[in-house]
Amino acid sequence: MADGAAQPGAELLAFERFREASAQPLAYGYGHGPRGLRELRAREFGRLAGTVYLDHAGATLFPESQLRSFTRDLLENVYGNPHSQSISSKLTQDTVEQVRYRVLAHFHASPEDYSVIFTAGSTAALKLVAEAFPWVSRGPGSSGSLFCYLTDSHTSVVGMRMVATARSVTSIPVRPEDMWSAEKRGAAASDPDCQLPHLFCYPAQSNFSGTRYPLSWIGEVTAGRMCPVSAPAPGRWFVLLDAASYASTSPLDLSVHPADFVSLSFYKIFGFPTGLGALLVHNRMAPLLRKTYFGGGTAAAYLAGEDFYIPRPSVAERFEDGTIPFLDVIALKHGFDALERLTGGMENVQQHTFTLARYTYAALCSLRYPNGAPVVRIYSDSEFRSPEVQGPVINFNVLDASGNVVGYSQVEKMASLFNIQVRTGCFCNTGACQRHLGISDEMVKRHLQAGHVCGDDVDLVAGRPTGSVRISFGYMSTLEDAQAFLKFIIATRLRPQRSQPVPQAASGEAGTAPAESEAQSTVPATVPTTVPTTVPATVPTTVPTATVPTTVHTTVPATGPTTVPVTLSTTVPTTVPATVPATRHRPSPSPREDTPTASRAGNDWPPAVGAVCLRPPLPEATRTLQAPPEREALAPGGGLGPHVITNLFLYPIKSCAAFEVTQWPVGHQGLLYDRSWMVVNHNGICLSQKQEPRLCLVQPRIDLQQRIMVVRAKGMEPIEVPLEENGEWVQICQSKVCADRVNTQDCGEKISSWLSRFLGRPCHLIKQSSDFQRNAKKSHGKGKSAGTPATLSLVNEAQYLLVNRSSVLELQQQLSVSDESGREELFPMTELISRFRANIITSGASAFEEEKWEEISVGPLHFQVLGPCHRCQMICIDQQTGQRNQDVFQKLSESRERKVNFGVYLMHMSVDFSSPCFLSVGSQVLPVLKENVECHNLPASKKHQNVVS
Repeated sequence: MADGAAQPGAELLAFERFREASAQPLAYGYGHGPRGLRELRAREFGRLAGTVYLDHAGATLFPESQLRSFTRDLLENVYGNPHSQSISSKLTQDTVEQVRYRVLAHFHASPEDYSVIFTAGSTAALKLVAEAFPWVSRGPGSSGSLFCYLTDSHTSVVGMRMVATARSVTSIPVRPEDMWSAEKRGAAASDPDCQLPHLFCYPAQSNFSGTRYPLSWIGEVTAGRMCPVSAPAPGRWFVLLDAASYASTSPLDLSVHPADFVSLSFYKIFGFPTGLGALLVHNRMAPLLRKTYFGGGTAAAYLAGEDFYIPRPSVAERFEDGTIPFLDVIALKHGFDALERLTGGMENVQQHTFTLARYTYAALCSLRYPNGAPVVRIYSDSEFRSPEVQGPVINFNVLDASGNVVGYSQVEKMASLFNIQVRTGCFCNTGACQRHLGISDEMVKRHLQAGHVCGDDVDLVAGRPTGSVRISFGYMSTLEDAQAFLKFIIATRLRPQRSQPVPQAASGEAGTAPAESEAQSTVPATVPTTVPTTVPATVPTTVPTATVPTTVHTTVPATGPTTVPVTLSTTVPTTVPATVPATRHRPSPSPREDTPTASRAGNDWPPAVGAVCLRPPLPEATRTLQAPPEREALAPGGGLGPHVITNLFLYPIKSCAAFEVTQWPVGHQGLLYDRSWMVVNHNGICLSQKQEPRLCLVQPRIDLQQRIMVVRAKGMEPIEVPLEENGEWVQICQSKVCADRVNTQDCGEKISSWLSRFLGRPCHLIKQSSDFQRNAKKSHGKGKSAGTPATLSLVNEAQYLLVNRSSVLELQQQLSVSDESGREELFPMTELISRFRANIITSGASAFEEEKWEEISVGPLHFQVLGPCHRCQMICIDQQTGQRNQDVFQKLSESRERKVNFGVYLMHMSVDFSSPCFLSVGSQVLPVLKENVECHNLPASKKHQNVVS
């Protein structure tokens, strides 16, 4: 070994030769070869320059773009405490819910099947199960529940037995060998009527050795075909899967392996944020869980002076005590985005990391001392046959030429000199440590007496190891990381220090993967024919989903709302209806008169619907809302005049400008195309004028003949959007409207870029999927059978919103002030009406009479009045300029006894869609009063309508 010459057994295994010799394909990188991975490392992990980080099983690393994206999110948005109703709080609530959907989608789980409970980490998730599981204590005539756990489990799993013991529940440790035997043995027949609950917990991947235990155990145990204990255990078995280690580098499909509980730790997947985990609870288990303590945000109601407490309905709300770390939860969205963008998905991560681990395993096994003794002893059950049985974790101890263990503390200190970060000890898994290192229970106690405790650097006691060394790979790990580690082992164990300098990683070296020629050792590599020194154990081989858009956009600083009123262009095509209400009301045709006879409804309206008589564009000066003078609306003798519809509005894009019509088709969800689209931010959260007031300056117009929506805004070229899905709408999205999950489709990059430029922030236009049905929550009373719930578009609560002109007039009078020249109207009638964003404007009723209605009829159309609309701060926004003024909200709050109600919600009671239906300006409105309501100030013709249905 003079002059540092390599000796037999000290060769660095050539990577390409290793791959060629493999019986199965081994993927490396993410589709762009070594150069692509090299660029990824330089761009996203420049801080690793000169460092080899090999503790991804402990905590993986976050990419720079993930942190930049999250930081930008925080700088551009105000996220308030989610236990409030402010705008910032609602934004937090919505974003947190969006992240829940993203978590479930990542694990191929449906919100209908699973709930996400955010916890302080995987440990907190496990503790939650221990405390909430419906244990049955031992007692006379009952053996009680059983808690079984694999001995190769994290400390946090074993610690659950303390809770079980306190509940008089028997805990049984189960060795991996026992489970493998149980697979062959099967379960003994048991009483099918016995529902005594038992719990079995095991890790999908050992955090000690990387061994992956069969996910098939979940189905086998829950189905009763396999039992963790050999003795008969009548009852029903549930499975808790500890996926914290497994999920960091592998896909987990809960639709195939539906565990009852799954514990997670997100920093092991993304690197950031830390201290955040989750418990995924199968909804079939949710009703069985029991909870004693209740904290902030978990109670629907409780009394401080009496033992009275009602929990919130959802399992997440019941178990998330106090304010969750909502900024950390929001950070998860950026973690998912970055992971998908950089790797293409967990399947790719699994293949890439396994290739590195298998190569390193083979290379380590090939290292021999001159006497033929192995350099390392690897603790493995799988011999790294495939990623199904082995994760990207290598656990080992370094040996000297005589076969004695070199203490892990010494190895770690040496590795740090090479700027290599490894993990040492027992890794909070005493069971696996004992099993692989041959440490008996008595030895553990003697080690404690000798002064050794978990986490210290007492690595040898009486020459016996107390722990080991672990290296693990992450999605950004490179071949050069693996080879730098191997060179470290070779340099320190097989080459004398006097003749071989310590190979320090050069600046940037660890951040790159070598070229193909560099990736192979210049010393001819041979695959060893000797049997590796391992501790073997045989392991048996074993409507579209909606997602949140993951495209990351460059943020453009948002500009403030314009102060210039927007004037509609006079170049609007005549096929795009632009209407103005008549100042004189004339009788309108029946809602079915002169309409197509094809049997269509909802969004499947025939093209012939474009022949509906819609008012053509008028000169620019007349195209604003023109309300009839209120005095003119009064009938001779001081009456209120005919009770008719004076204006019809639809809002094709939620929270954008109104589109006024004189006649419009009625669909299953309300006015055809009303709130069928919405603008969402880069997190997939619906944008409203509360967050982005300039949305009111975005003017959509529907052309039924050409089947397009034309969108305009000042300073922007008009853009067309198809009314129905086309080939450009390829991305399925999942979003949320008023606590409802909705399936939508992204309308394409063109309109998204258009909106992003105008609003000065990244956003998308999405449309509710035509095959998705969103059912209304509220009861629909008479005429609506329980089996046919009303369906909603992207509206907040109901299909229609009606506003009474007399109510607006009363508010207008309250807002008016007098000056030296007399009475001045601060708010024109048309401006006030536009602020309330109603679909139907009526006249002929007294102020706020609409709140006394139970039903209304317009021709053959019948509507139930659901109740008043509870107003938010959006009524403070001038719909012509986007500027805010708090006077309207403040005055409404004062005059309405702080209820801030204005307008009423309507829902179809029954509609015959066998032929098209329409609403028209000028149509008579016939209300039905609620029972026991005084009929003050009503025309005589209306006083009897409260008994006519």
